[in-house]
Amino acid sequence: MEKEIAKQSLVDKKNEFFILTKESIQEKIHEIRGQQVMLDFDLAEIYGYTTKRFNEQIKRNMDRFDGLIFQLTSNEVNSLWSQNATLNKRGDRTGMHYKYMPYAFTESGIYINKY
Repeated sequence: MEKEIAKQSLVDKKNEFFILTKESIQEKIHEIRGQQVMLDFDLAEIYGYTTKRFNEQIKRNMDRFDGLIFQLTSNEVNSLWSQNATLNKRGDRTGMHYKYMPYAFTESGIYINKY
């Protein structure tokens, strides 16, 4: 049986919990530019932040992530949307228009980010 991890959500501050399973994390891994990556909004959700606050923290520490994160182009975002129906179902992302393109974190970037 898969080990489930409960984490307190800091987004809504109502002491609600959500369950992370191996499958739910694997669904958040995408191959972009020949690398397996996770996107900023998925990592923000896992860590319990809004994407805006999560990216503010990343930008303050960008020197730690040199070569470990990159910002997607509009073509890459559109390609992800056409390949992956789950991205289209995100409740906070109706439509496919962004003010800022998402950041993609390589495996090493994800590990650095947790510290």
